[in-house]
Amino acid sequence: MAFPERVELVEVGPRDGLQNEALTLPAAVKVALIERLAEAGCPVVETGAFVSPKWVPQMADTAEVLAGLKRKAGVRYPVLVPNEKGLERALAAGVEEIAVFAAASESFSQRNINCSIAESLERFAPVAERAKAAGMRLRGYVSCVLGCPYEGAVPPAKVVEVSLALERLGCEEISLGDTIGVGTPQKAQDMLTAVAGELPMARLAVHFHDTYGQALANILACLELGVGTVDAAVAGLGGCPYARGASGNVASEDVVYMLDGLGIDCGIDLAKLAEAGRFICEALGRPSASKVALALAGRTP
Repeated sequence: MAFPERVELVEVGPRDGLQNEALTLPAAVKVALIERLAEAGCPVVETGAFVSPKWVPQMADTAEVLAGLKRKAGVRYPVLVPNEKGLERALAAGVEEIAVFAAASESFSQRNINCSIAESLERFAPVAERAKAAGMRLRGYVSCVLGCPYEGAVPPAKVVEVSLALERLGCEEISLGDTIGVGTPQKAQDMLTAVAGELPMARLAVHFHDTYGQALANILACLELGVGTVDAAVAGLGGCPYARGASGNVASEDVVYMLDGLGIDCGIDLAKLAEAGRFICEALGRPSASKVALALAGRTP
């Protein structure tokens, strides 16, 4: 086992984080957050989602956010797209990269998007085809890779099955998400090993929530296997509305601090990242969920 020399951090706070925050923020605040994250050195900043504003009101202004954004050279700004209507909006907004999603749990898929896993993949097929034809980069998310709030443990074989299906649709990268944060290091390694047995490790990412305080340990365990892409959200924003008690994503500040301590390059300025976290927490009127951010600010939870 050997750590990768460099890790790409995919900053998901402006989308996966904010979409589950109760306070709806103005587009200008979201733009300012995204620009601060890019300035901190984040190579990928998930900017928003073209989803139904009825179900995810926080993302209703994604087109406005994209229009107001001063894009930094070399930074990617993907958005989540659930269907062809969303893709059309993404194309109109000049988006160059999109993400689609599927669950490794049938029950979660039904509760989350009201269809089976197979049906969700069928919906994404034309989206993926049109996106690739338009020259877009395509990312796939797999949720509930280590546990489901309705079914309990999820077999690694199911995660492999869904990951391969997304790869066949044309996804260049597959992000493996512990949506409810129940994973532990050995389980995380077992799941990642199973998927990496069928797909190149270079095309895989890990996405951990910190419900049980295991996110950093899980990331470290996956880094030991060679994974080179990690999702995280500044200030530990977010949660999961379909998973009771599920806390936010692992905090980007905490991940960067750990990577720095391991001597793994990620190209992100921790001080600037923490400042971006302070900015968004002030806008939300809530404390940061990042222990590193709190330590840097001289505060305790």
